[in-house]
Amino acid sequence: MLDGHRIAVVVPAKDEAQWIRGVIQTMPAYVDDLIVVDDGSSDGTGDVAKVLGAIVFRHEVARGVGAAIVSGYRLALELGADAIAVMAGDGQMCPDDLQRLAAPVIAGRADYAKGDRFRHPDIGHTMPRARRIVGGLLSAATGLAIGVPALSDSQCGYTVISRKAALAIDLEALWPRYGYPNDLLSHLAIANQRIVDVTVRPVYRGEASGLRPWHVLKIAALIGRAGLRRISASARGSSPRDVPAQPTAT
Repeated sequence: MLDGHRIAVVVPAKDEAQWIRGVIQTMPAYVDDLIVVDDGSSDGTGDVAKVLGAIVFRHEVARGVGAAIVSGYRLALELGADAIAVMAGDGQMCPDDLQRLAAPVIAGRADYAKGDRFRHPDIGHTMPRARRIVGGLLSAATGLAIGVPALSDSQCGYTVISRKAALAIDLEALWPRYGYPNDLLSHLAIANQRIVDVTVRPVYRGEASGLRPWHVLKIAALIGRAGLRRISASARGSSPRDVPAQPTAT
């Protein structure tokens, strides 16, 4: 429990046996439900997580990170979570940032809090320059498409969603693979859910990025679809508020 709220953490993981132990062992004590969604791993990721006490939900066939997060959200809602965080299975999200990320959600100031690595002072020498440039462009495009122009670091997967927001959107309609964060932000904006950015630490260990040119093209297509979705909502008279994402204290 955190300030009287039940906290669940969803960890989507595919072939992360090398890192999942560290993710689980450093999880803050106030987390009530730790859900590892094993997305068709072939290296025993789910077995390692289960031995360490996590709740394991397995996809027998890999369905994508977005689909894994949706499975985790559904299970967390069934368990009665008030707020649901997402942390990657590769250990690239600092657990010390979780309480600050969850704070605006459990205090009722926001419906969805997402990490913002770009505002962290270490970003310049931690995240590769090319990745910062691409991430900045995708963030600007996503913000414009969904009517949240101040949005930063749209690709950051370190997030906390309120129970209310998770129930306000159609989870089954979310994009299941790369580009999931952009599509989720679009659905949240259409549902008039409040989005905030919270500065988090960028964590990299020198490994190669999994982001490929075709992933960027797919994300660009999803951003375009988000813009069309917003235009359609406006035509129906249900356009989302143009309220910029607000950064919290770093």
